[in-house]
Amino acid sequence: MEIIGPTLNERKQCEDVLRSLPMWFGIEEALLMYADDSARLPTFAVIEGTAVKGFISLRQHFPHAWEVHCIAVRAEARNKGHGRALNAHAEGWLTAQGVSLLQVKTVAATSPSEAYAQTRGFYEHLGFQPLEVFPDLWSPRNPCLQLVKFLPAS
Repeated sequence: MEIIGPTLNERKQCEDVLRSLPMWFGIEEALLMYADDSARLPTFAVIEGTAVKGFISLRQHFPHAWEVHCIAVRAEARNKGHGRALNAHAEGWLTAQGVSLLQVKTVAATSPSEAYAQTRGFYEHLGFQPLEVFPDLWSPRNPCLQLVKFLPAS
């Protein structure tokens, strides 16, 4: 497993990763936005050979506060440590730049989605803590949960 980035020109491969995950990326407009953003935002990818198995895109809000904009691992490559490796690599990169706060948004537990229950568990396993639920940020059917994590000082 090799991680490349933060400049990534693999928009099509990132789109393919997202399309392999319809339970998480079933809204076409959002899927295309995340794929486009992978070429525009700082993005790291796990590659095997020349194939992108997963990626993480980051968005800066303030010099000390960034967000996991999107993280996705190809369906057949899930549960092999790629997501944890991507997040750890991104956190190391951010810490080296003096970033102290990382946030991520996902669908809140008030949604019955089993897929997003897995997502919340993944983030909590990585040390993210729930901060606030925004019931209408995305839509009433997709209540938003904001999770945060403090990064160590570099």
